[in-house]
Amino acid sequence: MSTAAIEELRKKYEVVIGLEVHAQLKTKSKIFACDSTEFGNEQNTQISPVTLGMPGVLPVLNKECVNMGILTGLALNCSIPQYCKFDRKQYFYPDLPKGYQISQYDQPICVNGYIDIGEKRIGITRAHLEEDAGKLVHMGASGIAGSSYSLVDLNRAGTPLLEIVSEPDMRSSDEARAYMEELRTILRYIGVCDGNLEEGSMRCDANISVRPRGQKEFGIRAEIKNVNSFKALQRAIEYEIDRQIDIVESGGQVVQETRLWDDNQGITKSMRGKEDAHDYRYFPDPDLMPLEISREWVNEIAAKMPELPAKRRERYVSLGLTPYDANVLVEQMDIALFYDKAVALGAEAKTANNFLMKEIAAYMKEEKVTIEETKLTPESFAELINLVTSGSISNNIGKQIVITLLKEGGSAKAIVEKQGLSVISDESSLQTIIDKILSENPSQVALYKGGKDKLFGFFVGQVMKETKGRANPQLLNKLLKAALDK
Repeated sequence: MSTAAIEELRKKYEVVIGLEVHAQLKTKSKIFACDSTEFGNEQNTQISPVTLGMPGVLPVLNKECVNMGILTGLALNCSIPQYCKFDRKQYFYPDLPKGYQISQYDQPICVNGYIDIGEKRIGITRAHLEEDAGKLVHMGASGIAGSSYSLVDLNRAGTPLLEIVSEPDMRSSDEARAYMEELRTILRYIGVCDGNLEEGSMRCDANISVRPRGQKEFGIRAEIKNVNSFKALQRAIEYEIDRQIDIVESGGQVVQETRLWDDNQGITKSMRGKEDAHDYRYFPDPDLMPLEISREWVNEIAAKMPELPAKRRERYVSLGLTPYDANVLVEQMDIALFYDKAVALGAEAKTANNFLMKEIAAYMKEEKVTIEETKLTPESFAELINLVTSGSISNNIGKQIVITLLKEGGSAKAIVEKQGLSVISDESSLQTIIDKILSENPSQVALYKGGKDKLFGFFVGQVMKETKGRANPQLLNKLLKAALDK
């Protein structure tokens, strides 16, 4: 089917999307045990009798997980109920050592929130605390199956998760991506999750259905499990929309099921029938008492809330940045924090952003480093920006110096003094150089006076070359125009 035909067919249907995002909390130990949560260590070295569910052991709730859950709920505009409890979610899988997962069912820690993406509000049904399972590593080779046996790594088992469940409010893959990106940005700014999709510390399940436009009832949904990149999320949704429309158009019925996204083939594959809550046989965990969350506790955490991304964007726009620049800056948290320190030290906001988004960004991309891995400090950066904005050095000289600061560190002012890079603003010195350039280029002078005004840029370039970029631009333009108009 042609692209045009597919687009025409899509106009008949509306997609309905809800996301379940699993965010790994940045605690040093697990949610119910003292095992480390550090990523990348040798397999099965971060386990204990509690994690393994050995007879006689009892889980002990990590208070920091609750603090992070409350903080996240407040950042997502959720209500924090006075009471929440933990439940056992029963299912059997090789990487779930206890045979059940401790989670929250009917009394979660956060309810009824929302995130705004542009002009649209996406509702958040709930966010609940739970423990992660382990990880299966498929090994060997067995024809088209791809592996002949599996190994289990339980280091991740018991790692604290906050599962954030949205309302089915999204109507396109673009909206789904924007929601997930904004959620990741919020979680990173409040310090509860590093948002590293590649390491699995943030994963997404997408619930997708289609319905004829104008129909109020939802269609039958399919759940795409464990999508681990923004690009993959969009591709999976786009594929699933077309797959479901094709089924409906052919007179079939979409099956409620769990599917996996194959990024290499660009398709979703059936995994299993979709479970409902009763399939998990939830019941309250007898080893964990219901948790009472006092309003004093909530208020104490709320008082420590850092500046959220939406407010930060507003502040950057008030400093003179465009909405686009403000959004780009906010999305790069390490750069934004560096920027804030430099501005607080007196760096002019717009100029500082220009240097960060251009010269500094290009350097970091080429060298594959973060801002923290360079030698540039907020203090030296603010000093450099002040030299540029005060006219002590030209913008071009500033671009040269910032690369030196990135590589070697030091003081911008000291570099200027040592290398003699300050702007030439002395009229007589600059006039002498202009006279020299004009005398050396009589034919170009004649052409300019004959009406070729564009040659003015040629003369500016020659003077800048002679002064190694140090000529005061405003003074140069004034003196050069006067000399050429004689």
